[in-house]
Amino acid sequence: MIMHTALYGVHKGLNALFTDFAGWEMPVRYSSELAEHRAVREAAGLFDLSHMGEIELTGPQAAQALDYAFVGKLSAVKPGRARYTMMCAEDGGVIDDLVVYRLADEQYLVVANAGNAPVVAEELVSRAAGFDVEVTDRSADTALIAVQGPNSPAIVGSVTDADLASLKYYASVPAHVKGHDVLLARTGYTGEDGFELYVPAPEAVEVWRLLTDAGEPHGLLPAGLACRDTLRLEAGMPLYGNELSRARAPFSAGLGRVVKFDKPGDFVGRTALEDRKEPSQVLVGLKGQGRRAPRHGYKVLAGSTEVGEVTSGALSPTLGYPIAMAYVSRESSEPGAELTVDVRGRAEPVEVVPMPFYRRS
Repeated sequence: MIMHTALYGVHKGLNALFTDFAGWEMPVRYSSELAEHRAVREAAGLFDLSHMGEIELTGPQAAQALDYAFVGKLSAVKPGRARYTMMCAEDGGVIDDLVVYRLADEQYLVVANAGNAPVVAEELVSRAAGFDVEVTDRSADTALIAVQGPNSPAIVGSVTDADLASLKYYASVPAHVKGHDVLLARTGYTGEDGFELYVPAPEAVEVWRLLTDAGEPHGLLPAGLACRDTLRLEAGMPLYGNELSRARAPFSAGLGRVVKFDKPGDFVGRTALEDRKEPSQVLVGLKGQGRRAPRHGYKVLAGSTEVGEVTSGALSPTLGYPIAMAYVSRESSEPGAELTVDVRGRAEPVEVVPMPFYRRS
């Protein structure tokens, strides 16, 4: 059964083009992918992310339960701050990459990817069973709206009482948006400054309208999943199902830093992850020439030898040349290495480059 967010009617009214994403009918674009991408880089974009999952953990042992359930040390996160982490299986494969907010000493909010949210919620209930903690899935009751881009502080600041100047990156604060109670966070998945507003689902349409009106003088455009993908690719941010999966441990994606072996007690996947620190393939950035972009699943070659596979790729709207992320053998992973990608039977030259491809000034 296809699912719809609380903002589905708004998107229909904006004549959005929809796509099926993890069982949700979501706007892929409204005007054009290029216009929406440029709006986020140069002004601001407004995203509906209500398909994401929100799971709350409360209780005296919430921190210990999360330390056991995830690879990160969530007990070290201070109230009001957030951390990027991962849930791994016993074999070390990634079940999901997530953001965890510590709202109070004994209260956390776990934000999971849409396609993985039911599994994450189920796993959290199972993994928290031995702890004094309550796990509550808030996904159905919560809408998530994001404002991303250099003008986002001006837009959000005009409708909220929150002190945005003191709201750090990867932090959150309870706030009011013209009478609506929200959780206001500053994280983001575009490479730009921006904010996320966790809103009671019945109030989502009004909050979207308030942000739209506030953003009109600042060049705000509604933005869909298509530009979100090119934005996160330019910023070198992984996408679950492409760069991350149950087949790979965090170390393959260069994200071993999120695994905290020094935290007290055991955690799910610890033993397997100890053995998977040196993967045979690693994630790299690729810079192409011409206009033919490598795409997901295309083979990467060193000479005539296949050395890897593209996970994400596009013609970068900001940079003007093809970029991609790919898993390649360690021997072919050094920056400056010259490789080719089989683009529909034609060998297109690419160079291994550091990520991110784009970094805001």
